[in-house]
Amino acid sequence: MEGPKEIFLKDYKMPDYYFDTVHLNFSLGEEKTVVSSRIAVFPRIEGSSPPLVLDGKDLSLVSIQINGKALKEEDYHLDARHLTIRSPPSGKYDLEIITEIQPQKNTSLEGLYKSSGNFCTQCEAEGFRKITFYQDRPVIMAKYTVRIEADKSLYPVLLSNGNLVEQGDLQDGKHYAVWEDPFKKPCYLFALVAGQLQSIDDTFVTHSGRKVALKIWTPADDLPKTAHAMYSLKAAMKWDEDVFGLEYDLDLFNIVAVPDYNMGAMENKSLNIFDSKLVLASPETATDADYAAILGVIGHEYFHNWTGNRVTCRDWFQLSLKEGLTEFSSDMGNRTVERIGDVSKLRNYQFPQDAGPMAHPVRPHSYIKVRILNHSPSYICLQS
Repeated sequence: MEGPKEIFLKDYKMPDYYFDTVHLNFSLGEEKTVVSSRIAVFPRIEGSSPPLVLDGKDLSLVSIQINGKALKEEDYHLDARHLTIRSPPSGKYDLEIITEIQPQKNTSLEGLYKSSGNFCTQCEAEGFRKITFYQDRPVIMAKYTVRIEADKSLYPVLLSNGNLVEQGDLQDGKHYAVWEDPFKKPCYLFALVAGQLQSIDDTFVTHSGRKVALKIWTPADDLPKTAHAMYSLKAAMKWDEDVFGLEYDLDLFNIVAVPDYNMGAMENKSLNIFDSKLVLASPETATDADYAAILGVIGHEYFHNWTGNRVTCRDWFQLSLKEGLTEFSSDMGNRTVERIGDVSKLRNYQFPQDAGPMAHPVRPHSYIKVRILNHSPSYICLQS
C-alpha cells in the first residue's frame, strides 16, 4: 500500500485543464451506487494536449468515453489514486466516466456514505475523489447539474446543490430529482443527501424583493427543535445584506441536520449539512450556550455562500483565506461576552496547538492531509 505523500507549496502548478460544466447522474442502490459523469473539458493553453490526470480513490471504473467514443485500455492508465488519459484531444471535449461505489461500506465518512439509513456526502477537503474521477482541487470550478435516482419508499427526499428544476416518478417504485447550480463551484462544495427526512419551511425576502424558500430537513421527531435554527438562518441572511450588501443568489436554501454527521457543519453551496447538535434546540434541553452556538455556526456556514463558495481558495494552503472572523455573533448578542468566549477558545484550543508538534504557519509550507478540525465563527485548524 502506498504511504502518505507530503504536499509542498513550492511544488504548486497550475492545472493543464479546466472544466466548464459537470453533469452527474446517481443511481443509488442498496448494494452499490452507479455514478455517471459528463465533464466539458478544455485546455488551459489552447492547442495543448498533455495527459489529463484525474484523482480517484476506492472507485470501480466501468467505462470511459471521449466525445462519445469508448477508450481502449491502452488509452489510459489506472492506479490506486489516479486515472490518467494519455492522449486527450487538443481542444474542448466531453469526457464521460461511469464508476461504481459502495457508500454502505464507506467507513471513512468522506465522499458519499450511508449512515442511519440516509445517504450523505462530505467532500471537504478531498472527498469528491471517492465519488468519481475528477481533478479534486479547489481551483477547478464548474457548473453542476445533478440527477439523483433512488427507491422512493426508502429515500423520499433527494437533495443536492442549487435549484430543484425537475422531479418525478419512475418505474419499479423509483423516483428522481434534478438539481441545477448555475454558479461555478469547486468539487469540495458538492453535496448530496437522500433519505427519510422531513422539513420545516419558511421564506426570506431579499432586499431586491426576491422570495427565497428556506427548508431545514431533519428526522421527523426532531422537527419541533428547529425553530431557533430557522431564526438563526434568517438573521444571518439579513445581516449579510445589511452589513455587506450580499444578497442570497438562489431560489432555495436547504439545511440538513442528521445525528451522525462527522464534520460538525459544512458550507456546501445552498445545501448546508450539520450535525444535529448544531441545529436542534428546545428550552427543555438546551442551554444559553447551545442557543448561541447554533446561531454562530449557522451564520458562519451561511456566510460562506459568498466568502468561500463564490470566491474560494486556489489550493488548500490558502484555507485560512475563507475561514475568517465575522462580527455576526457579537452583533446578535453582547460584544464583550462574545469576545471573552473567543479568547477562551483560542487559549483552550489554538494556543496549545501552536505550542505543540502540530504548530504551523497560517499558510503552511507543506501538509500530508488537510483536515478541518473545527468549523466555528472564530477559528479553523489545519492538520499538517
